[in-house]
Amino acid sequence: MSTTYPFSAVVGQDSLRLALLLNAVSPAVGGVLVRGEKGTAKSTAVRALSALMPEVDVVSGCRFSCDPGSPDPACPDGPHEPGGGTTRAARMVELPVGASEDRLVGALDIERALSEGVKAFEPGLLADAHRGILYVDEVNLLHDHLVDLLLDAAAMGASYVEREGVSVRHASKFLLVGTMNPEEGELRPQLLDRFGLTVEVAASREPDQRVEVVRRRLAYDDDPADFAARWADEEAAVRARIVAARKLLPSVRLGDGALRQIAATCAAFEVDGMRADIVMARTATALAAWAGRTDVLAEDVRQAALLALPHRRRRNPFDAPGLDEDKLDETLEEFGGQDGDGGDDDPDPGPGGGPGGQPEPDDAPQGDGDTAARPEAGEGGEPQPSGAGAGEQQPVRAAEPFRTKVLSVPGLGEGAAGRRSRARAEHGRTIGARRPQGALTKLHLAATVQAAAPHQRARGRSGPGLVVRRDDLRQATREGREGNLVLFVVDASGSMAARQRMSAVKGAVLSLLLDAYQRRDKVGLVTFRGSAAEVALPPTSSVDAAAVRLESLPTGGRTPLAAGLLKAHEVLRVERLRDPARRPLVVVVTDGRATGGPEPVALAGRAARLFAAEGTASVVVDCETGPVRLGLAGRLAGELGGTAVTLDELRADSIAGLVKDVQASRRAA
Repeated sequence: MSTTYPFSAVVGQDSLRLALLLNAVSPAVGGVLVRGEKGTAKSTAVRALSALMPEVDVVSGCRFSCDPGSPDPACPDGPHEPGGGTTRAARMVELPVGASEDRLVGALDIERALSEGVKAFEPGLLADAHRGILYVDEVNLLHDHLVDLLLDAAAMGASYVEREGVSVRHASKFLLVGTMNPEEGELRPQLLDRFGLTVEVAASREPDQRVEVVRRRLAYDDDPADFAARWADEEAAVRARIVAARKLLPSVRLGDGALRQIAATCAAFEVDGMRADIVMARTATALAAWAGRTDVLAEDVRQAALLALPHRRRRNPFDAPGLDEDKLDETLEEFGGQDGDGGDDDPDPGPGGGPGGQPEPDDAPQGDGDTAARPEAGEGGEPQPSGAGAGEQQPVRAAEPFRTKVLSVPGLGEGAAGRRSRARAEHGRTIGARRPQGALTKLHLAATVQAAAPHQRARGRSGPGLVVRRDDLRQATREGREGNLVLFVVDASGSMAARQRMSAVKGAVLSLLLDAYQRRDKVGLVTFRGSAAEVALPPTSSVDAAAVRLESLPTGGRTPLAAGLLKAHEVLRVERLRDPARRPLVVVVTDGRATGGPEPVALAGRAARLFAAEGTASVVVDCETGPVRLGLAGRLAGELGGTAVTLDELRADSIAGLVKDVQASRRAA
């Protein structure tokens, strides 16, 4: 059996450790989302937490971890008599991002259910995680249908399995902990709000601390058991403190003054709904219990806000998480001390260094975790290009984004679940039936009955029940939606460089990026100007990263349109090898001009016809402006086998039928 890295041995990351410990003290806080770059001990700290969780009492032999003091009356293994039971360690269950629906919620034996009327149910991960920890590494990559199931279980505290009229329900209350690298994409807002707390982690820039991280990790890798034994006393002390804080928690008083500060803070930062207020109240109470106090102080409210609000104040996917701490302090000061229960103004520092064991400000991670990725601003607040060449103009800011028309890939795909193009999927409307390949997941009842009916006399049917064999079962084939690879090919040449014009172009691309975020697409960015093209962003699930690259995009020089198209063609060739099921949609943003080099127009036409020959879906966003238009973008769209749309037509409220135009042009090609 492998030895887990000790929680107490994690170097630094005070905010992360505090957030995890608060959830161990009060699981009602609602879990933790850990955001940060790779290699920052996110997974190590989460896995180490399970060893500190207090043991739980369970009904002997119950697969659903019922509490013997109050067993679930609807437990599939029940009914249970109150009392008795055994004690075991709290479980930490890991949900792989590629797990199936049946692995998460459990599976019914459909054949026995139909032929014998027996609810033969195999529990899934939601049953295993009941009264424990459900950990999702890379939670932002979790498929949408699994996210939906998690949301339902988190909201209701129970999991429901429905298969053609056969229903099983069991309790599923768990501490949800997720880790993610924001570079790989963001979470859906609904799931984001389900995490009680969030923390941003980053590797320390202090050499001494980095040395200690390496020293401890090497010692652990050399002899895990010996390393764990050296930290056994510290682990026992933290475990005892958690138990003591849990016992103290019901006695902690959350006064009207603290409640007023919580409500005022949530209102000041304009968070949606009331969940933030409730989470802040529970977090502040847990902070007081962790510090060994029975009164909630203003410091608890402040720390609770720093943990509970950053991910809830994001107004759109491109907003960096974080709080304005000056504004937070002003709000707390304005609404503080109104009921006289503020307690000691200078509490003793806890083991973490700050009040109640919280990290001191100097030890907390600096910045919002996003600063390093953003370009420095120059005069007027505009990003400065690095290494600007001759004729290059400074980047301009994007215009306000807008809701765009839906662009989709024609035909029926089989790519990853998303919300853009039609695809064969596990979820969606039923369009037919087939013999199951492997385990049956979605039964097509009518087709199954039709297959079994002719054989009833030969099988000796004598009663009302239908005699069903394995060969009779039919899997429902369904049509849903898939996510695509949306590859942006953006003209950044001098003909696009007028500040107002480029601002509008960037606004249009930003709008399409927002649409890609909502539809769960991968995105990539190719730009061309001067004499060459470059991959500004390889295909990724991080729409945020694409927005950052777009913000710092400089302009100027000639228009090497052919180079941009050839570079995009090469990107797609590589991506087909990596992910052959994900269909691409190429969005070329240009005025259609081609200059530089011998025969630039003819070369661009030949490059465009490569896409048409491969059947790649494409849209040209025509950026040409003014009373006299040459129609070059329309010609380019014809060469690509796609369609052209102006910036105005790209808006969702302009003209109807853009998607039909895209599909019609593809069929004609």
